[in-house]
Amino acid sequence: MRGAAAMTRQVFRLDVFGKSHVGRVRSLNEDRCFADAAAGVFAVADGMGGHRGGDLASAAIVERLATVGIATTAADLRARVEARLDAANDAILDLATAAGATIGSTVVVLLLFAEHFACLWAGDSRAYRLSRGLFARITRDHSKLQELLDAGLIAQHEAATYPGRNVITRAVGVSAAFAVERTSDVVRPGDVFLLCSDGLTNHVGDAEIAAILARPGAREAAEALVAAALSRGGSDNVTALVLRCLPPPRGTGAGNG
Repeated sequence: MRGAAAMTRQVFRLDVFGKSHVGRVRSLNEDRCFADAAAGVFAVADGMGGHRGGDLASAAIVERLATVGIATTAADLRARVEARLDAANDAILDLATAAGATIGSTVVVLLLFAEHFACLWAGDSRAYRLSRGLFARITRDHSKLQELLDAGLIAQHEAATYPGRNVITRAVGVSAAFAVERTSDVVRPGDVFLLCSDGLTNHVGDAEIAAILARPGAREAAEALVAAALSRGGSDNVTALVLRCLPPPRGTGAGNG
């Protein structure tokens, strides 16, 4: 999935590439990634439910995000996306009722408008940013593990082997009372964003992710991230969507604010 150097309302050129792989263990890829540079909407969804419908749940999300269109303001863009996520939640609940099983999907969505970004998420799919040499996670996992870490009941070095580390506390399609968490900030020229499923972060640590994102080219970074996860066993589906915010060409008259 590619949208290299596309012009968007946020006055940057975007170098975008998304890669998804079924992994070394699973037979079905329940991950989906989505990129629409013109609309400023980018997402990764990680379905839950296996052959009972996890792939349908993640697909329901990206299918609705594809209808967002071109917003007039940042607030309009966020409202459009939240409406689509609400619609996806209802659709997945209907699928679950028909299947007689609980299905759902995590989601992380990055919105770009003018010189600003917003991130919306539910579950443990993550967003990261590399900005002026500083690497940080934008999202906070909605998981039992994160709750224990926040409460100081387990140490960070215990997280990788904690038996309930994959139990999430929020997702699209598992409850009628669905809500995303949100954050926002300013985009700077040269910023690099990563959206990913936990199939990546279960195998690749923050320091290595940061080093790979520092490489030139969204495609090179996304492919290297997925390859790193696969080389360590690829125990889950793995998806990486990388966005590099490039300054506009000289002479375009666009500013960065």
